[in-house]
Amino acid sequence: MKKQLIVLLLFIVTATSCKDFLSLSPEYQISDQTFFKNQNDFETALTGVYSTFRGLFSSSAVLYMTELATDNTEIQWSSPSTDEMQMDQNAVTSTNGFVRSVWNSCLYTISQSNGIINRIDAATFDQTVKDRIKGEAKFLRAYSYFYLVRLYGNVPIVTQTFSSPEQVASADMALKPKEEAYKVILADLAEAETLLPATLNTDKTKASRLTVKALLGKVHLTLKSYDLATTKLKEVIDAKSYSLAADYKTLFTNGNNNLAESIFEIEYVSGRSMGNNYSSLFTPAITSMAIFTNNLQGSGRIVPTLDLAKAYEAGDVRRALSVSDSVLLIGGKKSYSRYGLKFVDFKAIDLSDGSITFMPLRYADVLLMYAEALTEQGKTAEALPYINMVRTRSKLTDLAGLSQAALRTAIEKERRVEFLYEGHRWFDLVRTGRAQAVLNAHYESLKLSFKVDDFELIFPIPQNEVDLNPSVVKQNTGY
Repeated sequence: MKKQLIVLLLFIVTATSCKDFLSLSPEYQISDQTFFKNQNDFETALTGVYSTFRGLFSSSAVLYMTELATDNTEIQWSSPSTDEMQMDQNAVTSTNGFVRSVWNSCLYTISQSNGIINRIDAATFDQTVKDRIKGEAKFLRAYSYFYLVRLYGNVPIVTQTFSSPEQVASADMALKPKEEAYKVILADLAEAETLLPATLNTDKTKASRLTVKALLGKVHLTLKSYDLATTKLKEVIDAKSYSLAADYKTLFTNGNNNLAESIFEIEYVSGRSMGNNYSSLFTPAITSMAIFTNNLQGSGRIVPTLDLAKAYEAGDVRRALSVSDSVLLIGGKKSYSRYGLKFVDFKAIDLSDGSITFMPLRYADVLLMYAEALTEQGKTAEALPYINMVRTRSKLTDLAGLSQAALRTAIEKERRVEFLYEGHRWFDLVRTGRAQAVLNAHYESLKLSFKVDDFELIFPIPQNEVDLNPSVVKQNTGY
């Protein structure tokens, strides 16, 4: 019997702390005669899918892989775990817990999505509602595969729902070329785009048609299909349903739900084990600091590098809203210490239970992706207004008359300071082919012996998957 990989694709799991979240048996034990019959069943199941996708960010594992593994952040804590040190030093092994956590979260979400997608057509209730539920499930499956393929390369592709252990045993669980994964991603998003209603969903924790278009634009940009990327991203822009927040700070502080700039968000609520641990990870491990209620201590796990702190231009308002250079101590004195401010809940009474909403997709990303796609097509004059929209919000002067090469550099820098702590840096550097040049130069500037080799542009497959399924799961080269 195939083991761990199959187990991940069999079980539908969810956080039981929220009353609407779903807790079900193994997939092959779920009877279509007793569940997946009416609208409420599918709505409940969909809540479970969102819950599991939310876990991708709640565990912070994806931020360790996309922020700590870059020049954006570093560990300040004096006794980090082996997994944390591996990410910080670019020495990741196949037994790394963050690598395993993200892999598992994505596959769980895919499994849950399959259960809905493959059953809903046979159900009998309002077709418009069925289309909406199926479209959201397709979006979540595509988004999960998008994380998997960018982080791990070749991945298992399983879109069926199992109804017996025999079907599981005969299923093809081998890793498939990333090109096949992208076919599934694009097909899912194309269908989701037609299934979801055109009306903007005011609840940004749920996907809408424009959410799908924004993600499609990102997928096309990643695939270097720049003409297709510009088409989808321009559709989002032309819809005029989103706008940049006037105050950058409002995006990352208490009450940042459903803002005009938000396209898709992960909501957190403190006090019910539904919060995030960003307030601990991004702030100093100083016992005498007085920046939180009851003088709580951070853990210094993911704090800004000096290089990042220096990356902001003079006058950029994002600097003071994203990074602090000093920490207030008990007694009123201050001590030098760099730490992050974005997504930190300074009202929290438990730093592992913060309430700040996280935004995987927001409008500034669309504008800068659009500028990048235009730049790659040599349309620099057309691209400049879109990067300048983001710069204007940051109180910076407009860019003008840049060559293609210069504008590429400007967009890279703009994205770095705009999206600190938002899980974009690793993907941006890999997408543009700049990861090795930028990260190796960063390590060299610190006189460190770390280095990003060719094979390290993707992460290893979790070793337990390889060990338990050696005939179908082959480790990525170099690990």
